[in-house]
Amino acid sequence: MIARLRARADPPPAELRLDDPPVRVAVRQHARARRLTLRLSANDGALTLTAPRHATGADVRGFLDAHRDWIAKRLAVLPQAQMPAPGLPLDVGDERLVLRAGQGRRVVRRGDELFVPGAEARFRGALQAWLKEQARARALEALDRHSAALGRRYAGLTLRDTRSRWGSCTAQGNIMLSWRLVLAPSEVLDYVAAHEVAHLAEMNHSPAYWRVLEGLMPQYAGPRDWLRTHGAQLHRYRF
Repeated sequence: MIARLRARADPPPAELRLDDPPVRVAVRQHARARRLTLRLSANDGALTLTAPRHATGADVRGFLDAHRDWIAKRLAVLPQAQMPAPGLPLDVGDERLVLRAGQGRRVVRRGDELFVPGAEARFRGALQAWLKEQARARALEALDRHSAALGRRYAGLTLRDTRSRWGSCTAQGNIMLSWRLVLAPSEVLDYVAAHEVAHLAEMNHSPAYWRVLEGLMPQYAGPRDWLRTHGAQLHRYRF
Protein backbone atom coordinates (compact mmCIF):
# COMPACT_ATOMS: atom_id res chain seq x y z
CA MET A 1 0.00 0.00 0.00
CA ILE A 2 1.46 3.39 -0.95
CA ALA A 3 0.61 7.05 -0.70
CA ARG A 4 2.23 10.28 -1.90
CA LEU A 5 3.34 12.82 0.67
CA ARG A 6 2.88 16.43 1.62
CA ALA A 7 5.66 18.47 3.18
CA ARG A 8 4.98 19.27 6.87
CA ALA A 9 7.11 20.36 9.81
CA ASP A 10 6.33 17.95 12.68
CA PRO A 11 8.44 14.75 12.78
CA PRO A 12 6.65 11.38 13.02
CA PRO A 13 6.90 9.37 16.27
CA ALA A 14 8.78 6.08 16.45
CA GLU A 15 5.58 4.25 17.40
CA LEU A 16 1.86 4.92 17.25
CA ARG A 17 -1.07 3.16 18.90
CA LEU A 18 -4.41 2.77 17.20
CA ASP A 19 -7.56 2.27 19.25
CA ASP A 20 -9.67 0.95 16.38
CA PRO A 21 -8.39 -1.59 15.58
CA PRO A 22 -6.24 -1.84 18.74
CA VAL A 23 -2.68 -2.26 17.45
CA ARG A 24 0.79 -0.77 17.78
CA VAL A 25 2.47 0.56 14.66
CA ALA A 26 6.25 0.86 14.47
CA VAL A 27 7.29 3.84 12.35
CA ARG A 28 10.58 3.61 10.45
CA GLN A 29 11.98 6.46 8.40
CA HIS A 30 14.22 5.46 5.53
CA ALA A 31 16.33 7.67 3.30
CA ARG A 32 15.52 5.59 0.22
CA ALA A 33 11.78 5.45 0.79
CA ARG A 34 9.81 7.67 -1.59
CA ARG A 35 6.33 6.89 -0.31
CA LEU A 36 4.60 5.72 2.83
CA THR A 37 4.29 1.94 2.93
CA LEU A 38 2.57 -0.34 5.43
CA ARG A 39 3.54 -3.95 6.12
CA LEU A 40 1.76 -6.44 8.36
CA SER A 41 3.75 -9.53 9.35
CA ALA A 42 1.73 -12.69 8.71
CA ASN A 43 3.78 -14.43 11.41
CA ASP A 44 3.09 -12.33 14.49
CA GLY A 45 0.88 -9.44 13.41
CA ALA A 46 3.64 -6.84 13.78
CA LEU A 47 2.67 -3.69 11.87
CA THR A 48 5.42 -1.50 10.41
CA LEU A 49 5.04 1.78 8.57
CA THR A 50 8.02 2.91 6.50
CA ALA A 51 8.25 6.59 5.65
CA PRO A 52 10.65 8.86 3.73
CA ARG A 53 12.89 11.19 5.71
CA HIS A 54 10.76 14.20 4.87
CA ALA A 55 7.48 12.59 6.05
CA THR A 56 5.73 14.32 8.93
CA GLY A 57 3.66 13.16 11.86
CA ALA A 58 0.55 14.42 10.10
CA ASP A 59 1.43 12.40 7.00
CA VAL A 60 1.81 9.24 9.07
CA ARG A 61 -1.35 9.70 11.10
CA GLY A 62 -3.38 10.55 8.02
CA PHE A 63 -2.08 7.50 6.18
CA LEU A 64 -3.01 5.21 9.07
CA ASP A 65 -6.46 6.74 9.42
CA ALA A 66 -7.08 6.16 5.72
CA HIS A 67 -6.13 2.50 5.99
CA ARG A 68 -7.84 1.42 9.21
CA ASP A 69 -10.18 -0.90 7.31
CA TRP A 70 -7.24 -2.54 5.53
CA ILE A 71 -5.46 -3.08 8.86
CA ALA A 72 -8.58 -4.51 10.53
CA LYS A 73 -9.24 -6.94 7.69
CA ARG A 74 -5.66 -8.22 7.68
CA LEU A 75 -5.58 -8.61 11.46
CA ALA A 76 -8.86 -10.54 11.40
CA VAL A 77 -7.42 -13.37 9.33
CA LEU A 78 -4.21 -13.80 11.33
CA PRO A 79 -3.85 -16.85 13.61
CA GLN A 80 -5.15 -16.11 17.09
CA ALA A 81 -2.37 -15.72 19.64
CA GLN A 82 -2.18 -18.49 22.23
CA MET A 83 -0.52 -18.46 25.63
CA PRO A 84 0.71 -21.96 26.54
CA ALA A 85 -0.71 -22.96 29.94
CA PRO A 86 -1.38 -26.10 32.00
CA GLY A 87 -4.13 -28.23 30.51
CA LEU A 88 -3.58 -27.11 26.92
CA PRO A 89 -2.21 -29.36 24.16
CA LEU A 90 0.97 -28.55 22.27
CA ASP A 91 2.17 -30.23 19.09
CA VAL A 92 5.88 -31.02 19.17
CA GLY A 93 7.08 -32.72 16.03
CA ASP A 94 4.67 -35.57 15.30
CA GLU A 95 3.39 -35.80 18.88
CA ARG A 96 0.68 -33.96 20.77
CA LEU A 97 1.65 -33.32 24.38
CA VAL A 98 -0.59 -32.04 27.15
CA LEU A 99 0.97 -29.31 29.27
CA ARG A 100 0.86 -29.81 33.05
CA ALA A 101 2.00 -27.78 36.04
CA GLY A 102 5.28 -29.25 37.22
CA GLN A 103 7.47 -29.06 40.29
CA GLY A 104 11.14 -28.26 40.79
CA ARG A 105 13.24 -26.59 38.11
CA ARG A 106 13.22 -29.01 35.19
CA VAL A 107 10.71 -29.77 32.48
CA VAL A 108 9.80 -33.44 32.70
CA ARG A 109 7.97 -35.56 30.15
CA ARG A 110 5.86 -38.52 31.20
CA GLY A 111 4.20 -40.25 28.29
CA ASP A 112 2.11 -37.71 26.41
CA GLU A 113 2.23 -35.20 29.28
CA LEU A 114 4.80 -32.45 29.72
CA PHE A 115 5.29 -31.12 33.26
CA VAL A 116 6.57 -27.55 33.27
CA PRO A 117 7.52 -25.74 36.50
CA GLY A 118 6.47 -22.19 37.32
CA ALA A 119 3.42 -20.04 36.79
CA GLU A 120 2.44 -17.78 33.90
CA ALA A 121 5.54 -16.04 32.49
CA ARG A 122 7.95 -18.40 34.25
CA PHE A 123 5.95 -21.38 32.97
CA ARG A 124 6.15 -20.10 29.39
CA GLY A 125 9.84 -19.26 29.73
CA ALA A 126 10.68 -22.75 30.97
CA LEU A 127 8.61 -24.29 28.18
CA GLN A 128 10.32 -22.16 25.55
CA ALA A 129 13.76 -23.14 26.84
CA TRP A 130 12.79 -26.82 26.65
CA LEU A 131 11.45 -26.42 23.12
CA LYS A 132 14.70 -24.78 22.03
CA GLU A 133 16.66 -27.71 23.46
CA GLN A 134 14.46 -30.11 21.50
CA ALA A 135 14.81 -28.00 18.37
CA ARG A 136 18.61 -27.95 18.62
CA ALA A 137 18.87 -31.70 19.13
CA ARG A 138 16.53 -32.49 16.24
CA ALA A 139 18.09 -29.90 13.95
CA LEU A 140 21.63 -31.15 14.59
CA GLU A 141 20.55 -34.71 13.83
CA ALA A 142 18.98 -33.64 10.54
CA LEU A 143 21.88 -31.38 9.53
CA ASP A 144 24.45 -34.06 10.32
CA ARG A 145 22.52 -36.64 8.31
CA HIS A 146 22.01 -34.44 5.24
CA SER A 147 25.53 -32.99 5.25
CA ALA A 148 26.99 -36.50 5.47
CA ALA A 149 24.85 -37.56 2.50
CA LEU A 150 26.04 -34.52 0.55
CA GLY A 151 29.64 -35.00 1.57
CA ARG A 152 30.02 -31.43 2.80
CA ARG A 153 30.37 -30.06 6.31
CA TYR A 154 28.49 -27.13 7.74
CA ALA A 155 30.31 -24.75 10.10
CA GLY A 156 27.71 -24.37 12.85
CA LEU A 157 24.08 -24.00 13.83
CA THR A 158 22.28 -20.98 15.26
CA LEU A 159 18.66 -21.05 16.40
CA ARG A 160 16.59 -17.89 16.12
CA ASP A 161 12.97 -16.77 16.24
CA THR A 162 12.81 -15.21 12.79
CA ARG A 163 9.80 -13.67 11.07
CA SER A 164 10.83 -13.57 7.43
CA ARG A 165 12.57 -16.90 6.88
CA TRP A 166 12.73 -20.37 8.39
CA GLY A 167 16.40 -20.89 7.71
CA SER A 168 19.52 -19.57 6.02
CA CYS A 169 23.03 -20.66 5.11
CA THR A 170 26.03 -18.36 4.71
CA ALA A 171 28.89 -18.77 2.27
CA GLN A 172 30.99 -19.86 5.27
CA GLY A 173 28.60 -22.73 6.00
CA ASN A 174 26.90 -21.25 9.06
CA ILE A 175 23.30 -22.41 9.18
CA MET A 176 20.43 -20.65 10.94
CA LEU A 177 17.10 -22.32 11.64
CA SER A 178 13.97 -21.11 13.39
CA TRP A 179 13.51 -22.99 16.65
CA ARG A 180 9.73 -22.87 16.07
CA LEU A 181 10.16 -25.60 13.46
CA VAL A 182 10.09 -28.04 16.38
CA LEU A 183 6.35 -27.24 16.62
CA ALA A 184 5.80 -28.47 13.05
CA PRO A 185 5.60 -32.07 11.82
CA SER A 186 9.05 -33.64 11.94
CA GLU A 187 9.37 -33.85 8.16
CA VAL A 188 9.02 -30.06 7.96
CA LEU A 189 12.06 -29.42 10.17
CA ASP A 190 13.87 -32.12 8.18
CA TYR A 191 12.99 -30.34 4.92
CA VAL A 192 14.30 -26.96 6.10
CA ALA A 193 17.50 -28.61 7.31
CA ALA A 194 17.93 -30.30 3.91
CA HIS A 195 17.11 -27.04 2.15
CA GLU A 196 19.92 -25.21 3.93
CA VAL A 197 22.43 -28.05 3.60
CA ALA A 198 21.82 -28.06 -0.16
CA HIS A 199 23.14 -24.49 -0.18
CA LEU A 200 26.53 -25.86 0.85
CA ALA A 201 26.75 -27.10 -2.73
CA GLU A 202 24.72 -24.39 -4.51
CA MET A 203 24.40 -20.90 -2.98
CA ASN A 204 21.38 -20.08 -5.11
CA HIS A 205 17.99 -21.47 -6.13
CA SER A 206 18.99 -22.51 -9.62
CA PRO A 207 17.84 -25.78 -11.26
CA ALA A 208 21.14 -27.27 -10.07
CA TYR A 209 20.25 -26.35 -6.49
CA TRP A 210 16.85 -28.07 -6.67
CA ARG A 211 18.51 -31.19 -8.05
CA VAL A 212 20.82 -31.24 -5.03
CA LEU A 213 17.85 -30.84 -2.67
CA GLU A 214 15.92 -33.58 -4.44
CA GLY A 215 18.89 -35.89 -3.99
CA LEU A 216 18.85 -35.20 -0.25
CA MET A 217 15.07 -35.33 0.17
CA PRO A 218 13.14 -36.63 -2.87
CA GLN A 219 9.75 -35.92 -1.25
CA TYR A 220 10.48 -32.32 -0.25
CA ALA A 221 7.40 -30.86 -1.96
CA GLY A 222 4.97 -32.03 0.74
CA PRO A 223 6.68 -30.43 3.74
CA ARG A 224 7.50 -27.33 1.68
CA ASP A 225 3.80 -26.90 0.87
CA TRP A 226 2.86 -27.51 4.52
CA LEU A 227 5.17 -24.72 5.59
CA ARG A 228 3.76 -22.33 3.01
CA THR A 229 0.18 -23.09 4.08
CA HIS A 230 0.54 -23.53 7.85
CA GLY A 231 3.85 -21.88 8.73
CA ALA A 232 2.25 -18.74 10.15
CA GLN A 233 0.47 -20.92 12.73
CA LEU A 234 3.82 -21.70 14.35
CA HIS A 235 4.03 -18.07 15.45
CA ARG A 236 0.68 -18.02 17.24
CA TYR A 237 2.28 -19.12 20.50
CA ARG A 238 3.41 -16.30 22.77
CA PHE A 239 6.13 -17.14 25.27
